[in-house]
Amino acid sequence: MNEPRTVSVLTGAGVSTDSGIPDFRGPQGVWTKNPQAEADASIDRYLADPEVRRASWRARLDHAAWDARPNAAHLALVELERAGLLRALVTQNIDELHQRAGSSPEKVIEIHGTMRRAECLSCELITPMEDVLARVRAGEDDPPCLSCGGIQKANTISFGQSLRPEVMRAAQRAARTCHVFLAVGTSLTVHPAAGLCGEALDAGATLVIVNAQPTPYDPFADRVINEPIGQALPTLVKELIDAAR
Repeated sequence: MNEPRTVSVLTGAGVSTDSGIPDFRGPQGVWTKNPQAEADASIDRYLADPEVRRASWRARLDHAAWDARPNAAHLALVELERAGLLRALVTQNIDELHQRAGSSPEKVIEIHGTMRRAECLSCELITPMEDVLARVRAGEDDPPCLSCGGIQKANTISFGQSLRPEVMRAAQRAARTCHVFLAVGTSLTVHPAAGLCGEALDAGATLVIVNAQPTPYDPFADRVINEPIGQALPTLVKELIDAAR
């Protein structure tokens, strides 16, 4: 691989599966096994149906992310940053495992938000998720905002919600201003996130895809790696670091 001077990374759910967090569209994905769960993930369903909200709060209580620990893929990206090569780490994940692994928060661009905060959909109050979940454990099955009484949800982007423009602009800048663009553990079927690959290619970057399953961008990539991410990404990162020396 030619000398990489800056690397931007896009990560998806496949990066966190080795930490015990199921992906969505893989063979054992949450939505593959339960298509109704994908339908219930829309903001319209969440707002209109109290039972969808109650089920969402119950699911948040038991989410695998609360006990998850960063894995070898997360740690490899920390090494990429420490080597001075990381331009930005754009993630579709909401688990904050990149930051917990040691990636600098200022390098991480969370385009789908974070599950570790709750937001009010009326007054936009942000509350630590652990505070709201404590109310659920105490018996509130659909806890309203303590400030205005509005509906709360995780501070994440649901189907039907627009990505935050300033966050997406930062992600696009990261894709357009790197020499190598890595897409890791993402199906590259959800736009506009998947379109970052095209942004990087249009700007002349080398595109490398690491994913267990084929993606729509494989034909345009300079390199496609279909090996387990926890093994492949550390090897690839070492290769990038060695090439930059």
